[in-house]
Amino acid sequence: MPVTTTAQQPTAPGAVLDKRDWIAGLEKGLSIIEAFDDANPRMTASQAGVRCGMTRTAARRYLLTLAYLGYVATDGKLFWLTPRVLRLGQSYLESARLPRIVQPFLQRVTSGTQEIAYVSVMDGDDVVYIARNGSTRSMNTGVVLGSRVQAQVTAAGMLMLALRDPAWFENWLTHHELKAYTSHTINSKDRLRLELARIRQRGWAVSEQQLELTYRGVAVPLIDRRGDLVGALNVTMPMGHESTDDAVARVLPVLLETARALRSLI
Repeated sequence: MPVTTTAQQPTAPGAVLDKRDWIAGLEKGLSIIEAFDDANPRMTASQAGVRCGMTRTAARRYLLTLAYLGYVATDGKLFWLTPRVLRLGQSYLESARLPRIVQPFLQRVTSGTQEIAYVSVMDGDDVVYIARNGSTRSMNTGVVLGSRVQAQVTAAGMLMLALRDPAWFENWLTHHELKAYTSHTINSKDRLRLELARIRQRGWAVSEQQLELTYRGVAVPLIDRRGDLVGALNVTMPMGHESTDDAVARVLPVLLETARALRSLI
């Protein structure tokens, strides 16, 4: 499929920036926020400094500033993020063009398939879900707006990896650990290469039970009017008693038709 991916990450790290426009303090403040994760939900200034490559004193100053602004809370020793941080992601969802454009089309997908429909984009190693439509099911993975999932375990992520430049993908694969979430997760690099080659050839992806048992995803690319890959359109469904071929035959035409209708608008 002749697509390019230059529009996929227009503000990716490494973009050209005149050094006169660089604000180091902003970079360090954001790095402090990003240092918190599921393995490090609460940290001392020293721990945050180690994770961000700065001294304890510098990290403490940034943390105290963030606390003053309401993005961080502290008991005097440990620091943790507050719900105010969610405003940063919400600002994207409310202001970015793509989530607003695709929403009516996601309703069309849900109506035509009776499944939950998503649009996602790549950010680093992760798939980020930026739009959705459909009833909420009980899923251990908690796929909601803003959720981040390692790309190689979802249909949307495998699709976007498959359509990247092969040299880029090989570099990504060299430096990326394939984490297993279930017994069905593809955690062999050779097997992942083969699967992505098949996806690249047919132009759509299906993933079964890689992230959560008994769930299946089917994804197609979202291509803009310039031919650039900007994201993926997909549905997720419980596998039930429906075979893979039957599920694909049921949802793929709706996904492809919707992606074609979106192309002139994105």
